[in-house]
Amino acid sequence: MPGAGRVNFPRCSSRIVKPIIAVIGGSTCSAEETALAEDVGRCLAQQGAVVVCGGLTGVMEAVAKGAKSNGGITVGILPGGDPTAANQYIEVPLATGLGEMRNFLIVRSAHALIAIGGGVGTLSEIALAQRIGKPVVGLHDSFRNAVDMPRVKTAAEAVTWALERARSGVV
Repeated sequence: MPGAGRVNFPRCSSRIVKPIIAVIGGSTCSAEETALAEDVGRCLAQQGAVVVCGGLTGVMEAVAKGAKSNGGITVGILPGGDPTAANQYIEVPLATGLGEMRNFLIVRSAHALIAIGGGVGTLSEIALAQRIGKPVVGLHDSFRNAVDMPRVKTAAEAVTWALERARSGVV
C-alpha cells in the first residue's frame, strides 16, 4: 500500500507540514556511527521527514548522505558565515555566523532529535533540548552515564521514536 507506515502531519493552510527531525552528533565518528547515521537519514527520508543537522562532517555528513540519497530534504545549520562550507549532501545550507550558538537553532527548529555518538557540542544540544522540552533519543550516544534520556538500539527504532513524538505534538 503506497504511503503505508508514513506519519501523517496536519495541514497548514494548503500545504502539509513535514516532520522536522534534527540528527545531532560529532564532527568525527566511528564507522559504526557513520553507518547508523546514514541509516537514520535513509529512514527519515523514506518517512517524508526533513533532516536538520549541523551541516558539516561526521554524523552530520552521514545523516545528510543517507537522506539525500533517498530523496530527502536536508538542511544544514552552519556555525560559520559561508554556505559553501556545508557538506555535499546539504540541500539547504543556512550559514549563521553564530559559532556554537547555532546549536540552539538546530534544537529549536526540530520537532524531535536523535543523538548519535558525539562530544561536548552534542551534549550541549541534548541539554538544550531537555531544557526547552524537545524530545531527544540516544542511538549509540556517548552519554550513557551522564544524561537521562531514552535510548534505542537501531536506526529504525530511533526514527520511529522521533516521528511518534513529532506526530503527537510532544515538542
